[in-house]
Amino acid sequence: MPSDTTALTDPGEPQLASAGSRAPFGARLAAAMQARGALCVGIDPHPGLLHDWGLPVSVAGLRRFALSTVDAIGAEVAVLKPQSAFFEAFGSAGIAVLEETLAAAAAAGALTLLDVKRGDIGSTMAAYAQAYLADDAPLAADAITLSPFLGFGSLQPALDLAAATGRGVFVLALTSNPEGPAIQHAVTAGGIPVAQQIADAAATLNAGVNPLGSVGLVVGATIGRTGVDLSRVNGPLLAPGIGAQGATPDDLRAVFGDDLRSVLPSSSREVLGAGPSISGLREATARTIDAIRAVLS
Repeated sequence: MPSDTTALTDPGEPQLASAGSRAPFGARLAAAMQARGALCVGIDPHPGLLHDWGLPVSVAGLRRFALSTVDAIGAEVAVLKPQSAFFEAFGSAGIAVLEETLAAAAAAGALTLLDVKRGDIGSTMAAYAQAYLADDAPLAADAITLSPFLGFGSLQPALDLAAATGRGVFVLALTSNPEGPAIQHAVTAGGIPVAQQIADAAATLNAGVNPLGSVGLVVGATIGRTGVDLSRVNGPLLAPGIGAQGATPDDLRAVFGDDLRSVLPSSSREVLGAGPSISGLREATARTIDAIRAVLS
């Protein structure tokens, strides 16, 4: 590790060890966003970024990249979001690095959102839930991403276990990839767009929860107005795409309107591109938080 990478845990933000003492994810996220600013930084160690950092495309390079990122900004941001695929690409050794990264992020005081986009049925979905949401799971995170396109009800095992362990989920709803609208804006037999049906299901699960429900949605920051009503979701709205993907903090109003209290913007390459300099990563993070705060406040 570079000599100036020192992870510090904020003593004012204790990491709760068990579901019995862990507040619901939505409450913990609201507190983290208030204390640290509304920013999620993705940890996406794809080969191009490893190369840009002067690191080998190997497990050693992967580990150096991921842990240096955590050491640099883990005490600065509300949420760190490792993209599981880039770790899985290195097999079991990469998964071991992912475990280490999740533990280091938690020790630094950041909430962890593991980007796995799992979605299946029955016992398979239950197994995915155990892998990421059970208290004794090596890959347990504070929250995970889920795909609802086998039906929102197929996610029930994950929703149940997340609720039982004080964790959260972010369900894909309105993504920025060009193929997304063909499915997400398709109209169901009841005349409701699929994305609206997903938003309504999340709203039902979050109804009456204060300050924020634990069932969030993923809504791309680059998509503009969609006609989908997100006002009743009462859960966090993860907005990826700030920075290198083309969205600016000002674009958040085009997507979400004037009520931005539950929006959690996400940036990866805009921040990671400032590495491997630890000071560069911290400065890029601070700039991004300030720019987002100016829009959200």
